[in-house]
Amino acid sequence: MRRLLLAATMAAGCVVAANAADAPIKIGFISTFSGPGGVLGQELLDGFNLGLESTGGTLGGRKVEVIQADDQAKPDVGRQLADKMVESDHVQIITGVNFSNVMLAIAKPTLDAGVFVISPNAGQSQQAGKACNPHYFSTSFQNDVPAEAIGMYMTNKGIKRVYLLAPNYPAGKDSLAGFKMGFKGDVVGEVYTGFTQLDYAAEIAQIRAAKPDAVYFFYPGGLGINFVKQYAQAGMKTEVPLFGPSFSFDQTVLPAMGDAALGAYASAFWNEHYDNAASKKFVTDFEAKYHRLPAPYAAQAYDTARMLDAALKSIGGKIEDKPAFQKALETVKFDSVRGKFRFNTNHYPIQDYYLTEAVKDDKGRVVMAMKELIAADLADPYVQDCHMPAASN
Repeated sequence: MRRLLLAATMAAGCVVAANAADAPIKIGFISTFSGPGGVLGQELLDGFNLGLESTGGTLGGRKVEVIQADDQAKPDVGRQLADKMVESDHVQIITGVNFSNVMLAIAKPTLDAGVFVISPNAGQSQQAGKACNPHYFSTSFQNDVPAEAIGMYMTNKGIKRVYLLAPNYPAGKDSLAGFKMGFKGDVVGEVYTGFTQLDYAAEIAQIRAAKPDAVYFFYPGGLGINFVKQYAQAGMKTEVPLFGPSFSFDQTVLPAMGDAALGAYASAFWNEHYDNAASKKFVTDFEAKYHRLPAPYAAQAYDTARMLDAALKSIGGKIEDKPAFQKALETVKFDSVRGKFRFNTNHYPIQDYYLTEAVKDDKGRVVMAMKELIAADLADPYVQDCHMPAASN
């Protein structure tokens, strides 16, 4: 009788394992698809979907079900969506989040439920440091680091006095903190504007009065479009040059900024002119499918899909084995659009940063031209505060 029971138990276990292997991997894609930040969520989704196309629509050989939802750039909405996806849809991964304040609302309850969180954009400092988690990975950047890189460049070029601006939310605060790590001159003004503010006349007047050598700003999406156009209209562009991270000057905003952006500088770990085979194929395929040049958001999400595929292939698609999946992500090898890609011990990337300049290409489009390497293998400063807990199921 014991042998019969053991045989029946083993047979049932095999059926469960087989059914799990046949079931699709469920991914919750929560991003901002409405309002001024809506273009960012669409860019992330388009890049992720193109990455899935490049893997044959599967991850690790398994079918994929993507459940998409709009967080409206509101932390409480993002939390509600994540809770539903975890509890009702039984997703195994949540990705897509673009704003750090939304990610801060989503991350802890999702991770506490045992679900992996893969950030293709939001790069808040908390998860890079004391709140690091075995199931949390960022495939983009930590918010401080692109700002730190351009601050390093400006210091090396002898710029002495800088005025700083950013929206008043976690990524804005991280960005200005990061800039001050890299910049060794004087900060003559530091302003945090409203998260949805679109009129910058008062701030531009303050910049004019302060007479800095340069302005560093972090304004993604529609915020950046308005600021740069108003700055140029006020005649400031020729007086005080603009500097920013790549997402203040990328293909989600450059077509709308037009000539107002020309001559501005940004730090970037990737842009549409990055010279390697994977990047060239991505740009060609993206432009053919969507009829526009991709922004870094799309590249990060494309890399996310391809990274997930490579990690899952290495463990036979067994995403249910969470310790194995975690280890596969930590050591993953894939053809990144960035050429080389590796995670630090806090699961945030270590990557190179370049100077880029807004110019017109031979088709008359405003693009960011690659200029020079600023820093190689730049890591975020919060990794020293990350004491990664042991992996668990």
